[in-house]
Amino acid sequence: MPNPSKRKHNANEQAKYQRIASAHVPKPPLARNLVTAFAVGGIICAVGQGVLNYFVSSGMTFDEAIAPTLCVMIALSALLTATSIYHHIGEFAGAGAAIPITGFANTIVAAAMDFKREGYILGMGAKMFIIAGPVIVYGVVSGVIVSAIRWLSR
Repeated sequence: MPNPSKRKHNANEQAKYQRIASAHVPKPPLARNLVTAFAVGGIICAVGQGVLNYFVSSGMTFDEAIAPTLCVMIALSALLTATSIYHHIGEFAGAGAAIPITGFANTIVAAAMDFKREGYILGMGAKMFIIAGPVIVYGVVSGVIVSAIRWLSR
């Protein structure tokens, strides 16, 4: 049977170590992270706006141009993920690269690439939504809840 005083001593040592270690962890550059996330997210959105403007200028209505714009941005993100460029953008920009739809596409493509060796069905097909699946589920559930609240408040 383990000695209770020894366990208490180990817990105290562990807590002491955690205090010392946390005092030496460098503080993240919050202002720099905020600026880079804002700038890169803005650049991604500006590219999306440029694509939307192109479709509108080619004769589509604004509502008709939305779907092809999303398709182009998702395809661009998938291509950049496949060539490992989006990974570097994400490391530099953090949430600025993760929040737009391109970040969502990146998570799906990256997960599919990680499990490619396991085959197309049990690897890529089964694992590509491992990260994005909860986002889809909670997005749909929150959309239903908001719609129900709006419908009930009429």
